[in-house]
Amino acid sequence: VFFCFKQWYQRRVRGVIVSRSHAGSVESTAKEAFPGKTVDVTPAGGAGFKTIEVIEDRQDIYVHTTIIKKWDICAGDAILRTLGGKQTDLRGEEINYRHDLNPKNEHGLIATMHDHEDYRKALQGVSHS
Repeated sequence: VFFCFKQWYQRRVRGVIVSRSHAGSVESTAKEAFPGKTVDVTPAGGAGFKTIEVIEDRQDIYVHTTIIKKWDICAGDAILRTLGGKQTDLRGEEINYRHDLNPKNEHGLIATMHDHEDYRKALQGVSHS
C-alpha cells in the first residue's frame, strides 16, 4: 500500500496557488509544465496570502505570470526566505526591491518552500509571459 501511495504522490503537484485574475492561464501552463501529474490550481486574492499558503504547506507553489508590483510581494518574500523558502522571477533571478529601480516585477514569480529550481524550470519551459 505504501508503495502505491508513494507512486501516486510522486505523480502529483499538490497545489499551485495563483491570482484569481488569471487562474485559467496558469492552470493550463501548470498542466503543460507537469505532464502526467495531477495539478490542483487554487485561485486566491492577495500576494501575501498566497505566500503564506506555501509557507504553511497548504500549497506547493505560488505562481504569478504577469506584471506585479514589488510592494505587493516584498513582505511575503522576506518571511518565506526567513523560513527557508525561495522566491524568484520565472527566469530564476532574485527580485531586487531597491527603491530606485522599477517598482514593477515584469517577469512573473514563483515562490516555494522546496524543490524551487525543479518547479521553476518546468514552468519556465512553458511560460507564456
